[in-house]
Amino acid sequence: MRFRPVLALLLALTITCSYAQSAADLGAGGQRKAAVWPVAPTTTQAQAAQLSARFLTRFHYDAQPLDDAMSRRIFKTYLKLLDGDKVFFTQQDIDGFAPYTAKLDDAIWNEDLSAPFAMYNKFLRRAVQRMTYARSLLAAGFNFDGNESYGFDRKDAPWAKDETAIDALWRKRTMNDWLRLKLAGKNDDDIRKTLTKRYTNYIDRVKQLDGEDAFQTFMSAYATATDPHTDYLSPRQAENFAIQMKLSLEGIGAQLQARDDYTAIFSLVPGGPAEKSGKLKPGDRIVGVGQGDKGAITDVIGWRLDDVVNLIRGKKDTVVRLEILPADAGPDGKHEIISLVRKKVNIEESAAKKKIIEVKDGDTVRKIGVIDLPSFYSDFGARSEGDKNYRSATRDVAKLLTELKAAGVQGVVMDLRSNGGGSLAEAVSMTGLFTGKGPVVQVRDARGRVDVQAADEAAPAWNGPFAVLVNRGTASASEIFSAAIQDYGRGLVIGTPTFGKGTVQTLIDLDRFSPNPDGKPQFGELKMTVQEFFRINGGSTQIKGVAPDLGFPGNGDAKDFGESTYDNALPWTHIAPAKYRAEGDIKGYLPLLMSKHAARVAKSPGWKLMLDELAQFKAMRDKTTVSLNFAQREAERKQLDATQTGFRARQKAIDGSDAFLKDQDSALDDGLDPGERSLKTELQQEKDAKKAPDAQLREAAHIVADEVGLLRLDPKLAGDILPPGSNFASAVLAAPEKPAPAAASTVAH
Repeated sequence: MRFRPVLALLLALTITCSYAQSAADLGAGGQRKAAVWPVAPTTTQAQAAQLSARFLTRFHYDAQPLDDAMSRRIFKTYLKLLDGDKVFFTQQDIDGFAPYTAKLDDAIWNEDLSAPFAMYNKFLRRAVQRMTYARSLLAAGFNFDGNESYGFDRKDAPWAKDETAIDALWRKRTMNDWLRLKLAGKNDDDIRKTLTKRYTNYIDRVKQLDGEDAFQTFMSAYATATDPHTDYLSPRQAENFAIQMKLSLEGIGAQLQARDDYTAIFSLVPGGPAEKSGKLKPGDRIVGVGQGDKGAITDVIGWRLDDVVNLIRGKKDTVVRLEILPADAGPDGKHEIISLVRKKVNIEESAAKKKIIEVKDGDTVRKIGVIDLPSFYSDFGARSEGDKNYRSATRDVAKLLTELKAAGVQGVVMDLRSNGGGSLAEAVSMTGLFTGKGPVVQVRDARGRVDVQAADEAAPAWNGPFAVLVNRGTASASEIFSAAIQDYGRGLVIGTPTFGKGTVQTLIDLDRFSPNPDGKPQFGELKMTVQEFFRINGGSTQIKGVAPDLGFPGNGDAKDFGESTYDNALPWTHIAPAKYRAEGDIKGYLPLLMSKHAARVAKSPGWKLMLDELAQFKAMRDKTTVSLNFAQREAERKQLDATQTGFRARQKAIDGSDAFLKDQDSALDDGLDPGERSLKTELQQEKDAKKAPDAQLREAAHIVADEVGLLRLDPKLAGDILPPGSNFASAVLAAPEKPAPAAASTVAH
């Protein structure tokens, strides 16, 4: 998980808080003071920076000295985090930073962070200045009859030469904001009102950034300059990362969102204190927070979102009181005081889930189980404390497999698309659910010592037909699992080449080495690369990722996304293979499956629709410039509308659904930023997105169903492919199959 650029952080402060980032459910924490400009480093931050450097220069897998050369790399990364789109600083500003390029190493070693903080303060001033200028342009409005254009992709653009040049850029940027709203049907008064509020809110968010944000950004620049997956986590981020891994927290069970000056409830977690109370609903605004039964209510109108979150946080079985302005009340409506007892809340939304897809094959219908695994999570703390019921991805998947077997599925698809990884130990143990005992991954440390990590499952939980569905977002622990399944010949890997992350990180609690007398975390944690992992066949997933056995079309993001896009990624290499024995050989049936797949998708309306949607997506993504002429943009919009209308009609003809076009990623641009739409609209978009047809998942299920059919026809082939002693699989393959109805189609339950 890499730290986001500051611009992305500012936007995140105005949209829905994810559980992993800033939800009201998170653990204990304290309120931060309001930002005071210019922001200045603290002694604690300077000490934390130097302590981090000691670890990075001595114990990192590819330890590099913190010297002038590293300083230049930190400088480059820091600028990218502050202004990656080159819309705030000018070349004059960059020239002014020149003395710092080779001095950021000294800033860390000498515990003097004045240089990086000076850069951050310049960013704060420039951000307010640029947005204030944009707001000043709204009074006069714009003429859209000319032939101007706006280049919005500025990653590789030069810095604007001076103030005149940056003003010209912001004039075009503001014109485009206005034009987007105009094309969506807004009149000038509404556009002026919307943009005035947007820019004012942005200025307010910038003014709430403080020294903690500055330090986090600078330290992330140092960490990621070392390698792409090393990072610094502030105490708050460290806590959020832990919650992401264990999928549980102590709080009220609500997702919050910043909307104008209010902190609003976006959604309630089923079974959480907020939902159980029956007194809160999406859209309610939190205007005050009090601790305990009698603590004073603190007014939080206009507060930064994560500061409100800190007040709502707290330990299990403690009381928090919320002063609420109901969703249906006006600004002067009657406030309500709601008392809640914080409890442990499980984040089921991010846990493994199952469903069954029924696939028609001739005169029969085959049931294929699907397990969707968002990450390889594990509650390390509960496990180390001996909690027998600790949460883990392996345990959850094992339970789902038992339920799928009871439901009579004949094959299983593990959906690891966009699963960015997680616990290495979970990847190893989960592999054992499908392979039983045996080596899963080889791990090499900085000294060159190789440790073979093996699953210890006495017997696999599933030994029938199996496939893993992957994409470019499948990374790290997901790649370990996919590679092991492939090396054992235990199942098919289907999809597109994976991310290519082949390194292992560990969390170092810096407070262990300089404890705070009051016991509160203050130094944060270092997520540091300490090992590299290798497949049991000796190859690495670094850079290359895992190549699928049966490929699906991708969206073309490989050039912008993946390990190969990092200029400081470790190179690919290999070591000797581990001692293992393949359990199956997919070569015997892969050509047949590929032939069946090709024949099916060639005449599949759903697959052809997906290909056309991908082509449209690529064309739109590859655009880096837009016209600022109203007539031209209107014509382009009408053409896009016609294309999407055609997509909608085609989808409806396939399965009667048009939910996929309600997803905001595929709908026509409404000109609004996240958080500016009505809460009802955003919730509906989220709901519709979950219902969107998934042609690739359906086809993966078809492929596994094809495998079932081939194995039923050829017992010898089944013996070659399935693990030895697959009694359960044999019984499933031999069992009578369900007759197909007169008009069966793929149905997800």
